[in-house]
Amino acid sequence: MASARTTLAYFDHAATAPMRREAIEAMRPYLDEQFANPSGSHRFSRAARQVVDEARDDVAEVLGCAPGEVVFTSGGTEADNAAVFGAVRRHGGIAVCSAAEHHAVLHCVEHLRGEVVDVGRCGVIDLDKLQAALSGILARHERAALVSVMAVNNEVGSVTPMRDVARVVRASAPGAILHSDAVQAACWLDLRDIVLVTDVVSLSAHKFGGPKGMGIMVQKTGITLEPLIMGGGQERDRRSGTTNVAGIVATAAALCATVTQRFAETARVAALKESLVDGITSQLSDVVETVPAASHTGGSSASCAVVPGIAHLCIAGVESEALLFLLDEANVCASAASACASGAMEPSHVLRAMGVEPRLAKGALRLSLGHTTTQADVDRAIEVIVASVQRLRAHRPQ
Repeated sequence: MASARTTLAYFDHAATAPMRREAIEAMRPYLDEQFANPSGSHRFSRAARQVVDEARDDVAEVLGCAPGEVVFTSGGTEADNAAVFGAVRRHGGIAVCSAAEHHAVLHCVEHLRGEVVDVGRCGVIDLDKLQAALSGILARHERAALVSVMAVNNEVGSVTPMRDVARVVRASAPGAILHSDAVQAACWLDLRDIVLVTDVVSLSAHKFGGPKGMGIMVQKTGITLEPLIMGGGQERDRRSGTTNVAGIVATAAALCATVTQRFAETARVAALKESLVDGITSQLSDVVETVPAASHTGGSSASCAVVPGIAHLCIAGVESEALLFLLDEANVCASAASACASGAMEPSHVLRAMGVEPRLAKGALRLSLGHTTTQADVDRAIEVIVASVQRLRAHRPQ
C-alpha cells in the first residue's frame, strides 16, 4: 500500500483511513513475539492483560469515561448492533432512530419494528419530530427502549447537536437509553462532549487510522444491555471472545494520536476541503454542495455544521457509477455514499431522507479527506473530476 499511495489521490477516508504509523508500530510486537492470550494464568498472559488494561485506560482518558465503561468490539457495526439489539432484548420497548442513520443502526431498528424519525435538509434529525415520536410512544402506553442518533452523518458530514438531542430524549423518554454512532466524529469532534450526554457510544478504529476489525463501545455504568456475543465472559460479560491484543493496542495508539493532532488537522483539512469544493464548483455548472458549510454560505440559515473531512457534492447530468469508474481509472479514489453496502450502487437513503432532487442524487459524489490528504491530492482530484464530468456530459443522450 505504501507504494500505491504515491500514485493515488485518496479521497475515501470516511470508508477507511490509512493506518497511522503510531498504530502500526504499537501493534507490531503483538503480532509476533508477544502472542499470549490475556485470559490465561501464566506470566505471559498476565503481561498481555496488563497491556490491554493500559490501552483501555488510554481510551477512557480520551473519551472522558471510566476504564470499566470501555468495551472493545470487532468494529462500529458490532457496537451499533450491540446497542440497539441489546437495549430492546434486555428491557423491551421500542427502538427509535433517525432516517439518515448508518445501516448498522437503521436496519436493526427496522428489524425490531421500531420507529424511524425524519431528518431535515441537512440530514440532521428533526427534534420536533423526535419529540412527537417519543410522545406518541408514551401515548400508546409503550416505552422507548433506545434512541439512536448519529453524531456525524457518514455520507454528507453534517453534525448533530447531541446536547439538544439528549435534552429532548431525557424530557420525553427519561427511561430510554441514548446511543450515538460516533464513528465519523473521532477525527473532528471532541468525543468527550458526545460521551458526556449519552449512555452508549460506538466508534470504529479504521476510521481514525487504527486497524480494521476493531471498534469501541462506551457503555456507561448502570446501563445494561443484553450481550450480542456470549461465551467466555470477556469484557466483563458484555462481549465475549478471545481478546484481540494487537488490535486493542493499535486502536488506543491511533485514537491518542488522532486526539493529539485533531486541532491542527481540523484547520489543515478544512482549508483543503474548501479548496477542493471551490475548485470543482468554479469550473462546473449545476454542481451542488449537498450540505453547505457556513464558510461557503456566509453563515446563512440554510447552513449547518459539517465536519471538514467530508465534501459531498451532487452533480447533475452524470451518474455516480460512471463518474467513479472514470475517477478510478485516473487513480482518484472516492465514493458515492457509504462503503458498507457491499459495493452496491443504490440510491442513497440519506439523500432521499434529506429530500435531494433525484436528478442531483444520482450524481452523488463523496470526497472524504483525512490525515494523509495533501494539496497535491486536491489539485489532482479537481483536474480529474472536472475532466470526467465534462466527458460524461458531452456523451450523454440528448
